[in-house]
Amino acid sequence: MQQILIRGAERLVTMNDAGEEIAGADVLIRGGVIAAVGQGLAAAGEVIEAKGCIVTPGLVNTHHHLYQTLTRAVPGGQDALLFGWLRTLYPIWARFGPEEMRVSALVGLAELALSGCTLTSDHLYLFPNGARLDDTIEAAAEIGLRFHPTRGAMSIGESAGGLPPDSLVEGEAAILKDMERVVDRFHDPRPGAMLRVGLAPCSPFSVSRALMRETAALARDKGVMLHTHLAENAEDVAYSLERFGCRPGQYAEDLGWTGPDVWHAHCVRLDPREIGLFARSRTGVAHCPCSNCRLGSGIAPVRAMRDAGVRVGLGVDGSASNDGGSLIGETRQAMLLQRVRNGAGAMSAREALAIATRGGAEVLGRDDCGVIAPGRRADLAIWDPGGIEAAGAWDPVAALVLCAPPRVRDLIVEGRPVVRGGRLVTIDLARLIERQNSLARRLAG
Repeated sequence: MQQILIRGAERLVTMNDAGEEIAGADVLIRGGVIAAVGQGLAAAGEVIEAKGCIVTPGLVNTHHHLYQTLTRAVPGGQDALLFGWLRTLYPIWARFGPEEMRVSALVGLAELALSGCTLTSDHLYLFPNGARLDDTIEAAAEIGLRFHPTRGAMSIGESAGGLPPDSLVEGEAAILKDMERVVDRFHDPRPGAMLRVGLAPCSPFSVSRALMRETAALARDKGVMLHTHLAENAEDVAYSLERFGCRPGQYAEDLGWTGPDVWHAHCVRLDPREIGLFARSRTGVAHCPCSNCRLGSGIAPVRAMRDAGVRVGLGVDGSASNDGGSLIGETRQAMLLQRVRNGAGAMSAREALAIATRGGAEVLGRDDCGVIAPGRRADLAIWDPGGIEAAGAWDPVAALVLCAPPRVRDLIVEGRPVVRGGRLVTIDLARLIERQNSLARRLAG
C-alpha cells in the first residue's frame, strides 16, 4: 500500500472541533487515508518536506459552472445584472458541444487545483449539440480532483415565460430519464468516493414546479443530493413573488427543497424567516462572494446564517460571472464582504478558512473530508508562505487569507499528488490553455 509522509510542517491546521493547530507536525498517508498525525513519524514511502509550510485540509468548492471558463469577460455581459448577463451568454452557450464542455471543465478544474481545491461540485444545466454530464466527469478523472457533478436542467423557455431561449431547454421526461441514467452509472455512495452525482434543476425561472417536485422525489429514491440557485438577487426574488406568489424560501419548502440533502447557491436575499427555515431544516448554502460582487447581486447574510446554525460553504460560481476560479481568493473575498456588511470583527481569517474547508465538506455531505485527522481522506493542501505575498507576515495561517491569494505548493487528493511545486502533474497545462483559447476564438468569431 502506497505511503506518503508530509514532514515537519510549520503549522498543521486540522479544522477539528477544537480548532487545533500543530507546530512541527507530520502527516502519514496510507492508501488514500490519513493514517497518523503527530511529530517524528516514520514512513517507508515518499517523503514530502513541509518545513516552513502551512498544511490545511483541501479547499472545497460547493458551486461552479465549469463550462463557463470558455466565456470569460464577454463584451455585453461585463456590466450586466443577472438576467441581462444570462441573455447575453445563452446564444453563445447554445453553440457548445462535447469538446467545449470537456476542455472548459479541464481548465476550470486545473484552476481550482492550483488554488488549493481538492473537492468540487459542478452545476451543468445545459446540454447542447450532444453534450452530456459524462464530458465533465471524464475531465475530473483526468485532473484528479474529487468530484460532485450535478445533472442540471432547464425546461421552460422564453415562449413559455421562462428566461432561457427555447433552443436550450429540454423536455421534462427526457430530463428525468437522463438524471436517472447518470446516477445509476456514476454515483458512488461509499465512504471515500471520488465521484458522487447530484440532481440540480437550474432555477425557479427556468424549470417548472412539477419538475422540481419530481426531481426531489427521484433524488430521495436514489439517495443523492439536490442543488439549485435561490434568491440570488432582487430580480430573482421579484420573479418568485410575481410568478409564484411567495418568497424563494417558501417556494423551496413547498416543493420539498429543504433538508440536509439540499444545498442552494447564493441565497443573497434570504430574509430572517428564511434563514431560520434553513437552520431548522439543515439546508446548506453555497456562498459565492466574487460572483455576487461581479453581478451586483449584493452581500449574502453569511454572518447571520452561521450565527443561526446554517451550514455554509464557498463557491467560485461560473467563470463567466467571476471571472476566475481561485477558491483561496474566494475565501478572502468572503471574509472581506462580511466585514463590509457587519464590521471588522464580523469574520476572522480562520473562520473564513474553516468555511472553505470543513464548511464546504459538510454542505456536500462529506464527513470523510474537510478535517486533518486519522481516518479522514487524504485531501491536503501545502502552502508556502515564503513568497512576496506574505513577506513580513507575523501569523502565517491568517496570512493565507489576509494577504494576496497564493498558489498552492503541493496538492494531494486521495493520497495522490495533483500539484507539486506549484505545477500540475496530471495534465499538460500549456497545451490545455492553447486548446481552450482556440475554442474561445472560434466561438467569438
